[in-house]
Amino acid sequence: MLDQLLGLIQENSQKAIVENPQVPNEKNNDVMTTIMSAITGGMQQQAASGNMQGIMGLLSGKEGQSASAGLMDNPIVSSIANNAIRSITEKFGLNSGAASGIVASVLPGVLQSLISKVSNPNDSSIDFNSILGGLAGGSSQAAPSTSGGFDFNQIGYALADGKLDMNDLINVGGSLMGGGNKTGKDQAGGLDLGGMLGGLFGK
Repeated sequence: MLDQLLGLIQENSQKAIVENPQVPNEKNNDVMTTIMSAITGGMQQQAASGNMQGIMGLLSGKEGQSASAGLMDNPIVSSIANNAIRSITEKFGLNSGAASGIVASVLPGVLQSLISKVSNPNDSSIDFNSILGGLAGGSSQAAPSTSGGFDFNQIGYALADGKLDMNDLINVGGSLMGGGNKTGKDQAGGLDLGGMLGGLFGK
């Protein structure tokens, strides 16, 4: 997952980073990996806080529009952007304006490409299971195997094509995990998918 994500960042960084005179050539890759760390770290933080719906909504394209402005208004993306800007200014000595320009130029394209790939069942390069498994530090099968056979793809693709809305997320998770298993259920009897995902990330 990390290799694919870094590849997307490289594809979107030619003008903003590689051709940017404010970024020394020897620091190009370091700036790119800093942005990648902000993306993965931001998603891990969301998982730890139990924001399963936000993560799945973002990756399926249901939270944050395809337009750059709409995507950057997504609270998860906004948090990732702020973390990336702060890290770039601290690590590389760029002023906040320059760092903001880099992130604003790179991040929307990266996330749009990621969403397009993850939410497309015909694109096998990266999917919901592989990205969640990668964030958990495992293989492409880490997420479903860790969660007892839970298949994030089934939910993600259903969200992406409109067969499922966010209100159905907990019910679908319960059916996939098995209704008789009380582990991870909230007080209302529904599956606490946010807590489960946070557990996958080692929190």
